[in-house]
Amino acid sequence: MPWCPCFGSDDPVADRDPVLLVTGMGGSIVHSKPKGFGFTMRVWVRLLLADLEFRKKIWSVYNPRTGYTEILDKNSQLIVPQDDHGLYAIDILDPSWFTKCIHLTEVYLFHDMIDMLVDCGYKKGTTLFGYGYDFRQSNRTDKLMEGLKGRLETAYKASGGRKVNLISHSMGGILILCFMIRHRDLFTKYVNKWICMACPFQGAPGCINDSLLTGLQFVDGFQSYFFVSRWSMHQLLVECPSIYEMLPNPNYEWKKPPKIQVWRKHSKDGHENINLESYGPVESVSLFEEALRNNQLNYNGKMVPVPFNLAILEWASETRKLISNAKLPDGVSFYNIYGTSLDTPYDVCYGSEKSPIVELSEVCHTMPQYTYVEGDGTVPTESAMADGLEAKERVGVPAAHREILRNTTAFEHIKKWLGAESMASKQSKTSKVVDADLIKPVVV
Repeated sequence: MPWCPCFGSDDPVADRDPVLLVTGMGGSIVHSKPKGFGFTMRVWVRLLLADLEFRKKIWSVYNPRTGYTEILDKNSQLIVPQDDHGLYAIDILDPSWFTKCIHLTEVYLFHDMIDMLVDCGYKKGTTLFGYGYDFRQSNRTDKLMEGLKGRLETAYKASGGRKVNLISHSMGGILILCFMIRHRDLFTKYVNKWICMACPFQGAPGCINDSLLTGLQFVDGFQSYFFVSRWSMHQLLVECPSIYEMLPNPNYEWKKPPKIQVWRKHSKDGHENINLESYGPVESVSLFEEALRNNQLNYNGKMVPVPFNLAILEWASETRKLISNAKLPDGVSFYNIYGTSLDTPYDVCYGSEKSPIVELSEVCHTMPQYTYVEGDGTVPTESAMADGLEAKERVGVPAAHREILRNTTAFEHIKKWLGAESMASKQSKTSKVVDADLIKPVVV
C-alpha cells in the first residue's frame, strides 16, 4: 500500500547508496512564472491549451552574448519545479487529473522507475532524488552544471556522505558527460556508478535532422490534437543549443554515414532536370542554411527571424569536441542500457521523383520519408552503444526510447547493478527461512 501521511508508514527503509535520476530532452516539467504578480502556469507538458500557451510562454531566441536561449515573453521567466526532491518534474510530465484518468503513458516518464526504486527500499529525499532542468539550453552551460552539482551535493549529504549512483536517460547522458569533464574532481568525489539509458552519444541522425527542418511530434495518436503542434515545436527547436548538440557527429566513423536527401527540380534554358541530392553530416549545414533562410515566427504580431543558427552550431561543435575524448575517473563504474529491435529513423528524404522540391524552403513544409536502422525508435543502437567509455557492462533491451524507462528487463539489470532488490521479495524470502527454522525441531 502506498504511504499515507494520515496513518504514517511501517515500510522498512533499506541500506542504500543514494540514486539521482537525470532526465533528457523534453523530460522536465517547466513552469512559466510572472516577474511581477500573477499565476504560475505549467507550460510543458500540458494537453489542454498546450499549443497556445507554448507559443506565448516558451518560444525563444538564442543570445550569442550569453550562450543561453531566452524566452520572447519579457514579462515572465521559465522555472523547473524542485518539488519532491526534484522528482516531481520528471515523474508524470502532465500530472493533471485528465492525464491520470486516461493514463497517457507518453507523459509517464520516470514514474514507473521511481515506484520500482521505492519498492526496493529507496526513500525520497534520503536515497532517491531527481534532476530536471531547462532542456532548451546547451548541456554545458553554467546554470545546468551548477544545478547538477547542487543535486549531487544534496544526495551525498542526505545519505550521510555516501557516493551517488546516477541513472540518466537520453540527452541526460550528454549532460553528465559535460559535468564529468568540466568538474572531474567533484564527479570523482560524489559519483559511484553511472547507469546510462538510451543516450545519443554520437547523435540521433534521422530524428534530429528532421526536427530542425520540420519539427517534432512529442505525442502521437489522437492525443496529438490536444498537444503542441509539430510546427510550434519546430520554431522552438531551431533556437535550442541542446538540439544542435545531438546532430550526427561528423567525426564519428559511422558504419554508413547518415544523410539527408532531397529530390530537386532544376530548370535551365527551358529544360527541367530532376535529381536526388544527398547531404552528409558536414554538407547538411548548407541545406539547413538555405531551407531555413527565411524562417520566421509570428510573436504577438511581430515577425521574428529564426533561421538556422550558425552561432549555436559553433557552440555545439565545441560541446562535441569537449565530450569526444571523455574518460571515466578512477573508481567510477559505468553501465550502458540501449534500445534495440525498433525501426529507427536514420536517413531522411524530402520530395519524390514525381513531386520534387523546387526551392529548399519547401522542405520545411514536407513530411519526410525515412530509411531505418535498428534502435529504440529515436536513437540508433550504433550511436547509443558508442559511448567511448570503459563500461562494466553494455546491455541491449528491445524497447522504445521512452518506454525503456518502464521496461522490466531494464529494471532487472538496474537492480542488479545497484545491488538492490524489492523489499517485498526480501520479506518473502525471509518468511520462508523462518518457516523452515520452525519446522526443524519437529523433524529432530
